[in-house]
Amino acid sequence: MTDERLRFVHRAEEKKDKLVDLCREYGISRPTANLWLQRFRSEGAAGILVERSRRPHRSPGQTATEVTAAVMALRQKYPDWGARKLHHILQNQGPEAKPSVTTVQRIIARGGLIRETDRHPSAIRRFQRDEPNQLWQMDFKGPRGFVKRSGPLSVIDDHSRYLLRLCHLTDARLETVQGCLQGTFEQCGVPDAMLMDHGTPWWNANSPWGWTGLTVWLMRQGIRICLSGYRHPQTQGKVERMHNSLHAAIRKRKINADEQSWLDEFQQEYNHLRPHEALGMQTPASIWRPSSKAYQPNPGEWPYPERMTCVKLNHHGQLHWNNRRWEVSRALQGQTVGTDKLGSRTIVYFCNTPVLELNAETSRATALPVDVFTAS
Repeated sequence: MTDERLRFVHRAEEKKDKLVDLCREYGISRPTANLWLQRFRSEGAAGILVERSRRPHRSPGQTATEVTAAVMALRQKYPDWGARKLHHILQNQGPEAKPSVTTVQRIIARGGLIRETDRHPSAIRRFQRDEPNQLWQMDFKGPRGFVKRSGPLSVIDDHSRYLLRLCHLTDARLETVQGCLQGTFEQCGVPDAMLMDHGTPWWNANSPWGWTGLTVWLMRQGIRICLSGYRHPQTQGKVERMHNSLHAAIRKRKINADEQSWLDEFQQEYNHLRPHEALGMQTPASIWRPSSKAYQPNPGEWPYPERMTCVKLNHHGQLHWNNRRWEVSRALQGQTVGTDKLGSRTIVYFCNTPVLELNAETSRATALPVDVFTAS
């Protein structure tokens, strides 16, 4: 979606095609096109990439003040009670207007009476890719059920639930994980995208987009990096569900799960023998197929579009542009980026991902948002 919006704005600003034809090609309405162009001209790329709140400016049906006060008072009296318990009490001894459970939940949330540690956001929608290898989910299993300090590295295909890798590693360092993934790519091909959480070695909290040397290596293979939401394990529901099945097998069969040979047996069973309810009782192996994209041991320079200017970052991950140096990311040190000029603004791409917007008029750099999943 981010690429589509930027491509639409770029073509609209060039004015080589009629706006109505572009709207038809991109499947958007004329008002939406005008809104994107207006936001881009006033706010830059971030104005069209960041989703905005759809909350109305006015709320004629807003909850009455006395109802809000009654809910807040009861919550403060019973801070360990949830919305359903509070709602039950309010039905019997509350204000004349009886709020719903949802209204009670919203009131205590807006009032700041829910601790962050007590929040358990539900997924806004469920997703499944249409074809194998469009998205792989990757995660380390927790140490539960294992003598070692951590469980195996797991990689699973989003569409078929095919378990591509289940391997005990000596450690979670970049080189170790990269070696494991390289073997997976050589055997199974390369996916279009990979979904992972905010953990090592694929995430660095001190990097602008959390990128590390491992994620940069993946992106140079043409893999789109997607991140799960903070404290939102449901996003990686398929690999987490596989981990639950793995733990159940360890507990009920009473075996030594620290032996790689047993993990290999479990992987074979999970892929070829165990029917999967979400697949209509088919096995993952009956649906999955290797990716047509082959692994490139030494990928060349990324083929940026001709309209872009290619610039190599220095050893600090800085970009020399418009007679000054701009901080990009140390994870990209020595890498080549593509710059796409749109009027006074320039969008900086690394491979197929827009990462930075430079404004010549204000001399400001704006980091563009990365792909973050909030679905499961």
